[in-house]
Amino acid sequence: MTRTIMLQGTGSDVGKSVLVAGLCRLASNRGLKVRPFKPQNMSNNAAVSDDGGEIGRAQWLQSLAARVPSSVHMNPVLLKPQSDVGSQIVLQGKVAGQAKGREYQALKPKLLGAVMESFELVCAGADLVVVEGAGSPAEINLRAGDIANMGFATRAGVPVVLVGDIDRGGVIASLVGTHAILPEEDRRMVTGYLINKFRGDVSLFDDGVAAIGRFTGWACFGVVPWLKSAGRLPAEDSVVLEKLARGSGKALKVAVPVLSRIANFDDLDPLAAEPEVDLVFVRPGMPLPADAGLVVIPGSKSTIADLKDFRAEGWDRDIEWHVRRGGRVIGLCGGYQMLGSRVTDPLGIEGSEREIAGLGLLAVETEMAPEKTVRNSRAWSLQHDVALEGYEIHLGRTTGPDCDRAPVLIDSRPDGAMSADGKVMGTYLHGLFGSDAYRAALLQSFGIEGGGVNYRQSVDTALDDIAGELEAVLDRNWLDRLFG
Repeated sequence: MTRTIMLQGTGSDVGKSVLVAGLCRLASNRGLKVRPFKPQNMSNNAAVSDDGGEIGRAQWLQSLAARVPSSVHMNPVLLKPQSDVGSQIVLQGKVAGQAKGREYQALKPKLLGAVMESFELVCAGADLVVVEGAGSPAEINLRAGDIANMGFATRAGVPVVLVGDIDRGGVIASLVGTHAILPEEDRRMVTGYLINKFRGDVSLFDDGVAAIGRFTGWACFGVVPWLKSAGRLPAEDSVVLEKLARGSGKALKVAVPVLSRIANFDDLDPLAAEPEVDLVFVRPGMPLPADAGLVVIPGSKSTIADLKDFRAEGWDRDIEWHVRRGGRVIGLCGGYQMLGSRVTDPLGIEGSEREIAGLGLLAVETEMAPEKTVRNSRAWSLQHDVALEGYEIHLGRTTGPDCDRAPVLIDSRPDGAMSADGKVMGTYLHGLFGSDAYRAALLQSFGIEGGGVNYRQSVDTALDDIAGELEAVLDRNWLDRLFG
């Protein structure tokens, strides 16, 4: 039988995704056939799986850690927030509709069959499946019909390890409190816990481990230090953007406005890895920095709504002055759509607003349409004459005179648009900056000798580093039982 384990957190952003990736790489290094699984994910950072559908970016990374092809069944339910109250539902890789919060709660029991089907497919032929929960099982107001945490664990019979984040404080109370409010059926599923993101002398927490044990009876399977290598991995949750501050003066400052519905912001990670690039995520309430050489408008799950917010922040005026001063602009996917003169949504796919003026930096227009493009792609930069590789996830069709200067070929067809002076460009290709050759050429166009970073290799090395750290700190007996 396939061995299974599920990591659930005492809250969001406690580090479950990284720990699952680390366990997958550690198991793979030991020669096991290991697979990741997440029943339900909520994220606008999506990837195109190797079998051609949408999954959470974290599960794509975890499959990379496990050294196996990614599959839509590794994340059968993906919720992509479009507004404060509603999300697009992606079921086994394909769009299955939209629902507001209360509507989705009623829908969850109907999705459990698909979740269990996908789980069985992921388990087939695997030695070990490492499952990631979502949010916290302590959200007992959402327990009825749950498919993300204990509802799945109890149905599938998967033992649970809780993860507590000591860096945010209150980790003893969060673990003991979770024990106190879980119903007995759920509490029985918990085999132990991990403390994550510890800084300093681990022995200082010995009394904490003893206290948690007295209150809960749960075993501690390890105190995991702050994993510095995790900073080299793509982040899944946009909550991390709230923690990123302005960098300090390097050769090129790249400004990224943080849109309310920002999507696939890990497109920027390869730029952040360049030692001569100062990547600045500009939060609402802050102006775009006047000394930026490049502004990148990232993807968006709701182009029209984010374009309205962009104007409300005054960023439209900032970017106009940026271009007048000779600065450059790159728009990715939804960001590309914003750069045109107009965006229309005649069928109301994104919401009630049917039309909005664009930023007018490219002579193109976009019309939203129900057909969604989802595919992995081989591409070529016509601008810098180098190979690219990435993926497309978008609604809408963009046309106009500036499309005649397409900066990219995707699977041999022109994509995107560029202004006559070459200062402004947009493309639907996610992963543009993932090409080491493209980044090197881009930096050289700014007079910077760069490109020494092999980004993909750095991610793979980071996964090995994390696996090594986990092997050193996790309880040896627990690991031996888990890995068989």
